[in-house]
Amino acid sequence: MADKVVKLGIKRVKGYLYYVDKKGDVSCAKMARGTKKGGSPKKVAKCGITRKKGYLYFIDKKGDVSCAKMKRGGKKKKR
Repeated sequence: MADKVVKLGIKRVKGYLYYVDKKGDVSCAKMARGTKKGGSPKKVAKCGITRKKGYLYFIDKKGDVSCAKMKRGGKKKKR
């Protein structure tokens, strides 16, 4: 299903959201809970990943960056 792109071994902290940002680096931000607002993002690791169209990039359970082909269903929008 998913292919490893970069091995990083990131240790996650509870209450933070980890994601691959627009520049292809791994960032984290404090998650919003109830009336408390979330925090601004911080860079965790620089990887410089170039994204391919139609793929989803995420941080897997081992803390590495992986990608999987997105499944698209439904009808196409008329323009």
